[in-house]
Amino acid sequence: MLNPLVKNRSYLIIYLAVWVSLMLIQTAILNYYQKLNLVSSLNDAVVFNGLLALIGFNIWYVLRFNMKDEQRNFDLIINHMLIGIVTIAIWLTSGYFLMQALEPTNEVYLDFLYNSLPWRAVIGAFFYLIFILIYYMMLYYEDLQQKMRVETELNNLVREAELNVLKSQINPHFLFNSLNSISSLTMSSPEKAQEMVIKLSDFLRYALSHDRNETTSLKKELENIERYLDIEKVRFGHRLKYEKSVPEACLQAEIPNMILQPLFENAIKHGVYHSTEEVLIEMRCLPNDQFIELHILNDFDPEAATPRGEGIGLKNIRNRLQLIYQRADLLEIKREKISFEVILRIPLQKHKKH
Repeated sequence: MLNPLVKNRSYLIIYLAVWVSLMLIQTAILNYYQKLNLVSSLNDAVVFNGLLALIGFNIWYVLRFNMKDEQRNFDLIINHMLIGIVTIAIWLTSGYFLMQALEPTNEVYLDFLYNSLPWRAVIGAFFYLIFILIYYMMLYYEDLQQKMRVETELNNLVREAELNVLKSQINPHFLFNSLNSISSLTMSSPEKAQEMVIKLSDFLRYALSHDRNETTSLKKELENIERYLDIEKVRFGHRLKYEKSVPEACLQAEIPNMILQPLFENAIKHGVYHSTEEVLIEMRCLPNDQFIELHILNDFDPEAATPRGEGIGLKNIRNRLQLIYQRADLLEIKREKISFEVILRIPLQKHKKH
């Protein structure tokens, strides 16, 4: 696993900037408080801080190697103590001999160098602890991010499976009704049965071609609805009348595919199915800044038997909207004395596809 300083350029720049700042601060302290000359102070700061920066960079790999095997907390603490002692010893020894080579005749500095070893050891231990804490925080953050990515992928898979189940419930439901109608027409009106088979074929071709895409434009969805209504007009004749009022601003909006057909099927079930008179099904679209509102209205006979509860089509739409948009307020049903209205609100923000 790569060091985070290598993977993230920003981290590396911050890391180098911190050490350059520490070098400058140490140079000023040694020069002003310890009365060392500027060159000796600068050499000391560059050598010891440079070595510590290099050691700090490589501690990451020691830490990762140390975490390969599961260890008890006590063993982990002992390992870090031993690694820390060895690391500080290497740092002090390397720095000591490098500075002796750089300042071989500077007796004042060499005396200071020897006497400073104890407090340098304390500073080294402090920095080792800081390195360990920072790296553990980075590991925790990366593990958390990985868990979140895995959880998101699992949620997407569950969501996709749920959506596919809902779609698989809608298409056969409509197909079952259509085939029943075709079966009835084969004896009474073979020509209409043939016409209905052709239109059903076009409708199913559209449904299958959009099975993998979560959304489509309202324009394409309305074209498919007109295919569906053509099929139902073969079945119901003059009793079914359709009108729409859809402004251009609505047509390019993205909506979940195959979501309108169950609404129109519901309108036919509540309105046309039990009526002997002409029944109007009306489609309106009202755009605003946040949604497009789709209103599907139909007349119905209040004396006719009304199906109880909410049908599978409306339940599936409610569930699909909840899964896709994470909202439970996008489907509204209004039942008046002689009219039935379904209001479908589609958020205008771009839908995220999985």
